[in-house]
Amino acid sequence: MLEILYQDDHLIAINKPHGLLVHRSSIAADAEEFALQMLRDQIEKKVNPAHRIDRKTGGVLLFAFDKPTEIAMQQQFMENQVKKKYLAILRGYTPDSEEIDYPLRKENGTLQEAFTRYITLKRAELDVALGKHTTSRYSLVEAAPETGRMHQLRKHFAHIFHPIIGDRTHGCNKQNKLFKETWELDTMMLHASQLMFTHPVTGVEITINAPLQPEFVRTMGIMGW
Repeated sequence: MLEILYQDDHLIAINKPHGLLVHRSSIAADAEEFALQMLRDQIEKKVNPAHRIDRKTGGVLLFAFDKPTEIAMQQQFMENQVKKKYLAILRGYTPDSEEIDYPLRKENGTLQEAFTRYITLKRAELDVALGKHTTSRYSLVEAAPETGRMHQLRKHFAHIFHPIIGDRTHGCNKQNKLFKETWELDTMMLHASQLMFTHPVTGVEITINAPLQPEFVRTMGIMGW
C-alpha cells in the first residue's frame, strides 16, 4: 500500500519507497512492481507521472489524473518553477553551506548547466575504521537543486568528494561495502522531502512534504541523529 501525501481532483502525490521504479522501463527489466501501476490499482483511477525521481531515491512523487494537468506540471518542472528539497547522507564532513555550479553532460554528450544549493544539518563521527582512517565521518544535508538534470544531486555530491551513501553508480564503493557488511544496508540515502509549486488548475501554492522511509530513519539512528 503506497502512502498518499496529497490528493485533489487533478493531482495525487505519494511517498515513493526506495527501490521502486516510477514506471515500466527497458533499463530495469528485473523490476516487477512500479509506482504507476501500484497507485492506479490502489485508487482505481488512471494516473500519469508529472515528473521522475530515481528508482533508488525515496520521497515525493507527483502524478496527474488528466492530460492537461500532466502537461502543465511537466512544463513547470522543465522550467525549474517547482521548488524541490532533498535530504541526503553523505561521506565526510561537508561545509555548513555550499553552492555547486557544475555543468553535467547528457547521454548525447551535450553539456547542460546544473546548479545545487545545500546546507549541512548534522554531522556524525562513528567509531568504525575504514581504510587509513580510524573513524568514519558523515553529514546530513538538505539540498535544493535549482535545475533538474538526470542524477544531478548524485553527480554533484560525487563531484565535491562527498558522495551519497548507497549510491552505487556515482558513490564510494568502500563506503557502500561498509554499510552493506556492517549494517546490512544498501539503500541509497537520498530522499525527496518536499515539493512546492503553483497548482496548474487552481493557482493555489501547494507544499507537499514526505516523511522519511524506514531505511533512512534506521541510518539516522546509526548516526545518532
